[in-house]
Amino acid sequence: MTSKGWFNLEAAAGTIPETQFFEGDSAFKFLGLTRTQRLYGFVGCLALGFVLSLLGTILLFIGQLGSFAVLYALGTVISLIGTGFLIGFAKQLKLMFKPVRVLATFIFLGSIVLVFIGAFVIGSDVLCIIFVIIEYLAYTWYTLSYIPYARSAVLKVFGM
Repeated sequence: MTSKGWFNLEAAAGTIPETQFFEGDSAFKFLGLTRTQRLYGFVGCLALGFVLSLLGTILLFIGQLGSFAVLYALGTVISLIGTGFLIGFAKQLKLMFKPVRVLATFIFLGSIVLVFIGAFVIGSDVLCIIFVIIEYLAYTWYTLSYIPYARSAVLKVFGM
């Protein structure tokens, strides 16, 4: 029996095109997951990652710096794991380190490490917030590299 709600991917399966995200081997191919199950896995990881990051952020504002760093980083990593459901880890790593996005990738990954340094070594919530902002900016720049002309459009908007 299929679901009749707005989140019914089984009914929408015919409308979702077979794109690069569904070609090749998924990191979870050995589980024999269908395309719909892989989408659910991706969305689930994305949602769980968001919730963990949000909980971590709440803990930051109540003074729990170490808990923030752990939950925030865990949320970020779980969100990244979700892409394994779509394109696989090996392909994701190849795409992340292409010349067009390698700098954004290093800044993104480095800022995750810097959040830990800011929390556990330096003990500064202000630095942690700065590193999180840098992480989001790097991730946004990284994501824009997948959209044709998006980076140049953003640069034009900011007059660069």
